[in-house]
Amino acid sequence: MLLFLAEAAEETPSSFDPTSLNMVWAILLLLVLGVAFAALLVLFSKIFHVEEDPRVEKVTELLPGYNCGACGKAGCHDLAEALVSGEVKNVTACKTGKKDKNYDPIIEYLKSTPGPDGTTVDVKL
Repeated sequence: MLLFLAEAAEETPSSFDPTSLNMVWAILLLLVLGVAFAALLVLFSKIFHVEEDPRVEKVTELLPGYNCGACGKAGCHDLAEALVSGEVKNVTACKTGKKDKNYDPIIEYLKSTPGPDGTTVDVKL
């Protein structure tokens, strides 16, 4: 057994393999690139951050949440944005909503909650 280990030790090359150094440089390069791109993403997310009207999220929660597109918008979030901006005047644009569960709470919320500019939105049934 000892003879086998001694022979194995003699067969392994003692010189340094230059391809392993190339592998280390490649790993370091990818690591540096990853950190640099992550830092750029963080920086750009801070610079180009867009503040959304907080009423949009609340109106989205009050809508049924089916995202069916029957209202003509891409989903409930887009309809909520249109209602808050005043682009859509009738809350009944949401075809799947119910008067007591969805429409009345949205109308009351938009009438009683002013936006960032201090105005309220008047939507109808």
